[in-house]
Amino acid sequence: MTSVSDLQKLLPVVLIWFMNFKSCLSQHEENATSRIYDYDSSVDYGEYSTICVKNLNRQFRLWFIPTFYSIICLMGLAGNLLVILTFFYFKRLKTMTDVYLLNLSFADLLFALSLPFWAANSTAKWVLGLVLCKAMHTIYKVSFYSSMFLLSFISVDRYFAIAKAVSAHRHRSHIMFLSKVSSAVIWTMALIFSIPEMRYTHINNNTCTPYSSNSDQLRVSIQVSQIVLAFVLPLLVMTFCYSRIVQTLCHARNFERNKAIKVILAVVVVFLVCQLPYNVVLLWSTVVTKNGGTDDCDYENSLLYAADVTQCAAFLRCCLNPFVYAFIGVKFRRDLLKLLKDWGCMSQERFFKYTCDRRRSSGATDTETTTTFSP
Repeated sequence: MTSVSDLQKLLPVVLIWFMNFKSCLSQHEENATSRIYDYDSSVDYGEYSTICVKNLNRQFRLWFIPTFYSIICLMGLAGNLLVILTFFYFKRLKTMTDVYLLNLSFADLLFALSLPFWAANSTAKWVLGLVLCKAMHTIYKVSFYSSMFLLSFISVDRYFAIAKAVSAHRHRSHIMFLSKVSSAVIWTMALIFSIPEMRYTHINNNTCTPYSSNSDQLRVSIQVSQIVLAFVLPLLVMTFCYSRIVQTLCHARNFERNKAIKVILAVVVVFLVCQLPYNVVLLWSTVVTKNGGTDDCDYENSLLYAADVTQCAAFLRCCLNPFVYAFIGVKFRRDLLKLLKDWGCMSQERFFKYTCDRRRSSGATDTETTTTFSP
């Protein structure tokens, strides 16, 4: 049997052997680690893409998008509902522009109703399913295209009513029929141009989107068609029509001439301020996508900031259209005040004060022409 003294002699030998074994293991791990993190080795790490950190952009979206989308949604609902109620309450569908303005209010109202879903999709995970995902993108594109087309048709109608007044008067009996048919054509065209959103929209990385990535070539096709059909084409139509209208008004000697020209300028300025920055950023991001994206993280984040800010400015159109195209007209504004009076939102004295002051300031009785070239 082994004595206690023999065990005491054996214990230091075991401890020394264990310490040497542990030292060998540590040295082996260090060598392995140094080989893994040796950036001077033959491995080309430039082939591997780094992840672009977008935490600051996400934090910006968390407060910016819900705040501004809520403001736009509330103002859009209030303004467009007032336009629709005024049209139906007073049965004001008498001209082609009346029909277009009513359809424009419905389009902007639909768009405003979709904004809460856009805010949720931009700031949180999409949990409402694929059906609502497709519906949100489809409603947005249908209302977007129809609004742009209706703005173009309003300018065409005003062009014929003012610059081509004689020929427009000859076809006055067919105006209402043509306005309803053209409105149906506009909504149909908007629906057709929204087919890509219906087909390709899906849920990718907990986000509702029709695109698979920032370098998706489908994004290029959809964005180019949107820029051409919903910005360039309406801008060309409005520029031609309103420039001819201004030329016609400049040769007129009516006291409403300067007022009408100011309204035309306001219409064009609002359209450009809301749509031009967004479409410029959209065009630039489309070029970047066409070239396969960018490796510059700061540049990519700057594009995201610009897209968010200019998109909110573009979305303002749904709450500004009622004020620019409807409430600015004298007759429409008076009908709105009468509607508020009939519903008890305005006293009789205040109503007469506003309407009488407006009549005295205009210096003449209100006619169809005193609506500043709109109905």
